[in-house]
Amino acid sequence: MLLNIDTPDADLIFKALGNPLRLRILKLLSTHAFTVSQLTENLDIPTSTINQHLKVLEEAGLIQTDLRPASRGTEKVCAGIYRRLECDLIPRVTEPERAIEISMPVGAYSDFQVTRPCGLASQHNIIGLQGDAEAFLEPDRINAQILWFATGYVEYRFPKRLPPRTHPVGLYLSLELCSEAPGHNDDWPSDITVWINDVEIGTWTSPGDFADRRGILNPDWWPSNNTQYGILKSWQVNTEGSYIDGLRISDVVIDDLQITQAAHISVRVGVKPDAEYRGGVNIFGRHFGNYPQDIVLRIVYDR
Repeated sequence: MLLNIDTPDADLIFKALGNPLRLRILKLLSTHAFTVSQLTENLDIPTSTINQHLKVLEEAGLIQTDLRPASRGTEKVCAGIYRRLECDLIPRVTEPERAIEISMPVGAYSDFQVTRPCGLASQHNIIGLQGDAEAFLEPDRINAQILWFATGYVEYRFPKRLPPRTHPVGLYLSLELCSEAPGHNDDWPSDITVWINDVEIGTWTSPGDFADRRGILNPDWWPSNNTQYGILKSWQVNTEGSYIDGLRISDVVIDDLQITQAAHISVRVGVKPDAEYRGGVNIFGRHFGNYPQDIVLRIVYDR
């Protein structure tokens, strides 16, 4: 996030950052989502105090919160939005950023090719036969909130929604994912690759398939010995190159994707059959894992 000190929200952001406890909360939420009770336990701070600070952070737009069912009513889940903040001290006269953002459900893929172990689940049940690739053809797959496979890919087609005579200058893809081990294994690396419009953007090596604690958003019926949560990762392509979480990974630039010429924007996520670490992949939707979001694609454009 680039923070311009002349923006109306700047005072709220500086106020939110000007407290040591709120900074501790932000550091925790930058790793994964927490419930209020988990923050209280980790920080050894009363719930009422935590809620006061969460309100300040949310008003500043630094975190997002969501309510999920709990054993007694509902509980608040909190997640960080930004991994990096930049403060621009030199006022600049610029036009508002032109961008579109599309959230794609995990089960709304348009093409797939997967190998076992593989499967899908909604908020309520396993979809189709677990371990059978034909489950990915089930009509109910549109309701999937988590899917997994060993090698292969799933591909999503996003509408462009670009206004006429505009030119894309940046693309950002964000999703929660991890490896897919038999059962689960925190030490199970997997090379997970993203392609945009059939152009390989870059590969991230997931460290493992995580089940050391329950995913905050997981439904109660989901077994505790199954995969529980992933890591929120972002792929970015702009006019200078491609990045994962802000770290440069390749020389592919936005024009290489030919977004303007294409009928749609295809996003493929998968594990190559010849990858060094063929450890599978889990992809999480807004009702599974730790982050209340689907697969989010954002395109920045100019005229």
